[in-house]
Amino acid sequence: MRKMTQDRIIALDGPLNFRDIGGYQTESGQQVKWNKIYRSDSLSRLSVRDKVILFKRKISVDCDLRSEYEKNAAPDSLWAGVKFVDVPLYSNNLHEDKASNKLYRFFHHLPELQDNFIGRIYQNTLLNTHSQKEFAKVFEELLTLPEEEGLVYHCSAGKDRTGMMTALILMALGVPDDTIARDYLLTNQLYDFARERQLPSNDEIASMVAKMNVTRGEGTAILGITETIRAGWGDFANFFKKELGFSHEDLARLRTLYLE
Repeated sequence: MRKMTQDRIIALDGPLNFRDIGGYQTESGQQVKWNKIYRSDSLSRLSVRDKVILFKRKISVDCDLRSEYEKNAAPDSLWAGVKFVDVPLYSNNLHEDKASNKLYRFFHHLPELQDNFIGRIYQNTLLNTHSQKEFAKVFEELLTLPEEEGLVYHCSAGKDRTGMMTALILMALGVPDDTIARDYLLTNQLYDFARERQLPSNDEIASMVAKMNVTRGEGTAILGITETIRAGWGDFANFFKKELGFSHEDLARLRTLYLE
């Protein structure tokens, strides 16, 4: 096994919000493996040093969640040995939005999230036919990723699309909803540090996370993912199978690969 530090934030010259989602505890008492799954903001401004760091970390898959326009305007700066995966998460086709179907909403008992504007956007994306196929692409990459390698997914700011993808991955691995919401909110905290290039330590991050209020403001946005899945399908396993097209064996394998 490769020996590597367990850092929440990976300090890079270009990206401000490149971080490891490892180390989170699951409901079953396991822990998400470090140095395997990363989330980030734009990867269009990587320095030579950045590329060396990503290569040494054996990050071999880059899943870009941005639109075609964003990719053309600021294409990813790829590093040696990396596989680029185009994952345009948002759809422009309203007919693909199952969340607007009243019968579908009734059948799945979907929460309305009336006072949660961002949460509704996340819910609509979660239940969009096109977006579900794109979410599934990332899970397919995770299920086939070699044991010694890592994967990164990202959008432009590393918040909304990246936050939704992170919520799904952490739900799949059995991480509690409160922890998922705290990881989502961490982006806001980190940008202040990143702009000053004075990144907090793991202990400082843990302290910040512990103090976050996930019951109000943006803390409730990620409920558009977690609450919708639990209300509509009972648990992630059913959503993973019925909406994303995977099997229960796939979910068990995902947990074997990324939990310890």
